[in-house]
Amino acid sequence: MSLKERLREVEASLPDDVTLVAVSKTHPAEMIREAYDAGQRVFGENRPQELREKYALLPHDIRWHMIGHLQTNKVKYIAPFVELIHSVDSDRLLAVIDREAAKNGRTIDILFEVHIAEEETKSGWEPEELRRYLAEGTWRTYGNIRIRGLMAVATQTDDDSRIRAEFTAVHELFGELKSGYFGTDFDTLSMGMTQDYPLAVTCGATMVRIGSRIFGERDYTITNKQ
Repeated sequence: MSLKERLREVEASLPDDVTLVAVSKTHPAEMIREAYDAGQRVFGENRPQELREKYALLPHDIRWHMIGHLQTNKVKYIAPFVELIHSVDSDRLLAVIDREAAKNGRTIDILFEVHIAEEETKSGWEPEELRRYLAEGTWRTYGNIRIRGLMAVATQTDDDSRIRAEFTAVHELFGELKSGYFGTDFDTLSMGMTQDYPLAVTCGATMVRIGSRIFGERDYTITNKQ
């Protein structure tokens, strides 16, 4: 099956109101161009320098999303063009994004990453930590960011009931924060990857991040410096 056929298969499996982020990390620009030529416009990367390099090589109407952990000293690489940063996990990072967005005369959309998985290695805000942060209000002082919603990664497990419970909890938190703080601009719930995106969609995801089902397995021998 060709890349275009795999892309069409994924698209056909999604409701019209769910945005597909094609996760292109570690894959070459030529493969991204193939997906672009098939009509895909939203791509996700997890390394800022790799993202910057691909941005320079590919059409500039691509809507680039930063989906991986983002260090504060790397925000400058993507601030001129990134459409959405999924992985905001601290006020410190939010402040730097706001500053770099202002330098570039932009407003950058962001998602708060929420930690729901059992794995300790997953990053993100604990739900109660995020509630306390929003109540405290520092985020209101940032004029060059727009908070669009939440992102989450579920536990890597074959237990669908566990995954469903995690996604459901994030969806409930999303609704709570939307009504309590943000209103209609808070419209994006990014959850679900190749292995679990159908469950995520049933639990209210508005955006899914799918890589290997479109591009094939990643080549981890490619060296990319963070």
